[in-house]
Amino acid sequence: MSGAVIALPVFDADGRVTGTENVELGAPGPWTTPSRPITSRVAFAAAHVVPHVGAENVPGAPAVVDWDSTLSYRHRIWEHGLGVADAMDTAQRGMGLDWAATQELVRRSAAEASSVNARIACGAGTDQLAPEVVAGLEPGNAGLATVADAYREQVHVVQDAGAQVIVMASRALARVARGPEDYARVYDAVLADADQPVILHWLGTMFDPALAGYWGSDSVDDATATFLDLVRAHQPRIDGVKVSLLDAAHEVGLRRSLAALSPSDAGTKPRLYTGDDFNYPELIAGDEEGHSDALLGIFAAIYPAASTALQAFDAGDAAGGHKILASTEALGRHIFAAPTYYYKTGIAFLSWLNGFQPGFALVGGLHSGRSLRHLVELARLAGDCGMLLDPPLAAARLRAFLTTNGVTA
Repeated sequence: MSGAVIALPVFDADGRVTGTENVELGAPGPWTTPSRPITSRVAFAAAHVVPHVGAENVPGAPAVVDWDSTLSYRHRIWEHGLGVADAMDTAQRGMGLDWAATQELVRRSAAEASSVNARIACGAGTDQLAPEVVAGLEPGNAGLATVADAYREQVHVVQDAGAQVIVMASRALARVARGPEDYARVYDAVLADADQPVILHWLGTMFDPALAGYWGSDSVDDATATFLDLVRAHQPRIDGVKVSLLDAAHEVGLRRSLAALSPSDAGTKPRLYTGDDFNYPELIAGDEEGHSDALLGIFAAIYPAASTALQAFDAGDAAGGHKILASTEALGRHIFAAPTYYYKTGIAFLSWLNGFQPGFALVGGLHSGRSLRHLVELARLAGDCGMLLDPPLAAARLRAFLTTNGVTA
């Protein structure tokens, strides 16, 4: 244990504070940084964005980003041997981070990655289209062309910055597509502009309800068939697919379908990058038929543990690697609990507790998305799995947070 003791509130079933209990926060885990590149898995942490605490980062306002804190966080991830997936839903694309700030984030992060020879991939979507424009789009040729043009604009921004492209799911496309053939038409156009293999992102409705019916069907089986047809049609242009459906059985089935594809002319097959922030330990550990690589929002919160686990996999200690990841699973499930849309709140809260940002805040005011009770439990779970990296600091910040929220010992 850490010796850092704090009086945490006890809640009844309705969320009322009924008292406090003294809790000794757990000490940091035995985390290590790698001495050589990690090779057994390809792993990206999808990083969040830190706002300036005094700026008008309120709902509907343009994002004002604390670039020093935001980029320092990415350097910590790179120092632990992981890649950074930037400008993704973890960075609040379409949830507070506007297109102007997104472009600057892509350029700045890619430049920082280049300066330390680190891996970076960035999301390309269609969120530069204003909500009123999206609302006015009609199914058919004009709407599909508008979506494809928006995608291509963002693809070029990412490529020009020197980052790998992650083709994100598009709310605008979900609105205008009439069926699988319209998805194929838009993705055909977008992938034609890719100058290196991309990562395709399938984001489920638990993360963004506006993506209902993506790939042209509410049936996961039918959507998967369309998705695999797209991969087959463009296999040389696809490095891998990131699947965020929180369904381990579906992911394993899709992973095996990708493994069954014939190699491309370059001798490669598309990777399955897990986006399952619930079941990542078993999926990354894999089975006798293969494993998933990783592109995870939870890795932005647990990157020291994730790195140490991947180092164990590199050393041939699969059981040890799985054990480390499994020790963080309860924290991951809590951070990504329904409504999953607000998982960014938990990642920012842990970042603040660990001293990596000056205030507990997110752009667009999204830090208000979780309750006091949820955040107190998050702190407990983080301590339990060794993810409070400076327990005395975390205790001091928790005390201040509790006082601000009307809880005193």
